[in-house]
Amino acid sequence: MNLTDQRPVIVVGGGIGGLATALALANIGLRVKLLERASELGEIGAGIQMGPNAFHALDSLGVGKLARSRSVFVEKMIMMDSIDGSEVMSLALGEAFRKRFGNPYVVIHRADIHGSILEVVRQTPLIELQTGTEIVRFEQDEKGVVAYDSKGIEYRGQALIGADGNRSVMRDAIVGDERRVTGHVVYRGVVAVEDMPENLRMNAPCLWAGPNNHIIHYPLRGGKQYNLVVTFHSREKETGDIREGSQEEVLSYFQELCERPRPLLSKPSSWRRWSTADRNPVSNWTQNRVTLVGDAAHPAMQYLAQGACMALEDAVCMGEAIKIAEGDLVQGFQYYQTARIPRTARIVLSTREMGRLYHASGVERLVRNSLWVGRSDERFYDAVEWLYGWQPLDGLRHLIA
Repeated sequence: MNLTDQRPVIVVGGGIGGLATALALANIGLRVKLLERASELGEIGAGIQMGPNAFHALDSLGVGKLARSRSVFVEKMIMMDSIDGSEVMSLALGEAFRKRFGNPYVVIHRADIHGSILEVVRQTPLIELQTGTEIVRFEQDEKGVVAYDSKGIEYRGQALIGADGNRSVMRDAIVGDERRVTGHVVYRGVVAVEDMPENLRMNAPCLWAGPNNHIIHYPLRGGKQYNLVVTFHSREKETGDIREGSQEEVLSYFQELCERPRPLLSKPSSWRRWSTADRNPVSNWTQNRVTLVGDAAHPAMQYLAQGACMALEDAVCMGEAIKIAEGDLVQGFQYYQTARIPRTARIVLSTREMGRLYHASGVERLVRNSLWVGRSDERFYDAVEWLYGWQPLDGLRHLIA
């Protein structure tokens, strides 16, 4: 590769996608300057689920071992009907699953996966981190890019990558589309294990599917805590914001909830309320020396638990694409987006359909509850091969001589 240009690649955003992208670029010998708006690098939220595809990416980045040490290896995935308490489906995630896909399915605190990547980033001399810097616009020509922060300070580099999330300034400049506020509200909280009902202390992501709502819970941090996520279709006109929530609002949406999971709704001492938004898939998110990753490129709803996973895949794919382009960043960015757009669009659209399935009511609920009756684990594994079987060179192999 031609690495004679010593100017940095500027990465805007220090979340999971931004850190992973910085690491992927440094791993192929590029200098990186990562600019984060917040005063400190960190993550808000609670737990996330991570499939084998995420660990294929983490292993490629050199973070897999550290991430595994902070994860809970779950035994199965369960869906329950929240009205009558019956089991809709159960998928084993143990040895057979890991053998099939080459990596585990885990749950982990968002701060722990972010912190694992950050630890490796801080040990990487080619990456410079700068916080308290809000990038508001950029310019580019055939030679390079200039990013401008809110104070008017200039940052020059050979390319620019927007990892600045669902409200991306970079995307506004390249794509110019609107966020799609879904009307779906997510409440997230954490419950100490001693406060978790004993009959719900299972080593599994367990989802209670109801009409226009659901609850999901799973263990975190060695089982010392449980992540609790409550989702419903809001009666309000939502704006896609984040704010403190209330137990009263949550209870008002779960009048039909059966007895077993009902105590969960009174467990968290505080609730964080997220009004969700995604965007419609697009056929281009690159402009010469500028491109996007993660939620800036393809924000999705939460129903497939793939947001962080897709950002990690993006980072690794970008590094591989630039290698194939022999260091030509403009060409590498084109290879990268050509590989990623069909897959991430499938994620966005499939996620919307999965939300419909979870929240089915009436006859649709009956259809959902019958879909997986008698289905073997192997048939489940076949159905998710496209998702969990991803490898770093997928979408790029035809470019390799």
